[in-house]
Amino acid sequence: MADFNLSLQIEDVNVLSDAVQTWYRHNHAAPTEQSMQLLCSAAVDLYNEGHRTREELVTLLIVKFDNLHSLAVNAPTSTSHH
Repeated sequence: MADFNLSLQIEDVNVLSDAVQTWYRHNHAAPTEQSMQLLCSAAVDLYNEGHRTREELVTLLIVKFDNLHSLAVNAPTSTSHH
């Protein structure tokens, strides 16, 4: 999970937000709560690794998640039986 750096400046938040929004536009996808959480977490992780520009973040997000289906999490639901 992402370690949110509370010292982020508004410009940094805007870069992260724009990178995630650009990923959705690039993939012609509509945001869902689950996909947004995953992409935002990944963007913050990448930012914390030193990738600070919109271009870097967008490129790395697109490489890591090449389409909306790559964001699917295969977790069992609370109603599933084991």
